[in-house]
Amino acid sequence: MILPIVAYGDPVLKREGEEIDENYPKLKELIDSMFETMENAQGVGLAAPQVGLSIRLFIVDTTPFVDDEEEDPEVLKLKGFRKIFINPIILEEEGEKWNFNEGCLSIPTIREDVSRHPSILIEYMNENFELIEERYDGVIARVIQHEYDHVDGVLFTDRLNPIRKQFLRKRLDNISKGIVDIDYKMKFPKARR
Repeated sequence: MILPIVAYGDPVLKREGEEIDENYPKLKELIDSMFETMENAQGVGLAAPQVGLSIRLFIVDTTPFVDDEEEDPEVLKLKGFRKIFINPIILEEEGEKWNFNEGCLSIPTIREDVSRHPSILIEYMNENFELIEERYDGVIARVIQHEYDHVDGVLFTDRLNPIRKQFLRKRLDNISKGIVDIDYKMKFPKARR
């Protein structure tokens, strides 16, 4: 089931998510709905707060980064990378930070360069609540860090310098009011004016 994606300005996006256990109600259905929602919106990651749930759960599928003609082995690593992260904890962030142009399904039409570490070590539970510890690098690490921020109540716009964020203020306010052109289902915190 396609869920509405919560727009910028909704308080759920600024709350730190709660840990869950295997008894969380209808978890499999939620995860399936999150993947369907993400794919419908043509995203590469989606966190539970973005569908209105303040829990520590996010999903990633970097396949859309790869086109059918791609031959670069580094880029091909992105194809088929599809994972579920429950109760994640980033244990290490390493390397010299690098900029990459990021966007967010909760903040449509805005893309900005964000500086992040190129390598992370993360501990999380998979959908079977098995504890996993893995290292990720490059674009996969970046997508994971972006989604991890969501379960900590942080948006990519929070990582911008204050002057740049002020420059975006009107556009961000319009998104929160629903004044934005999108082709997927969203839930806006403020009524259209």
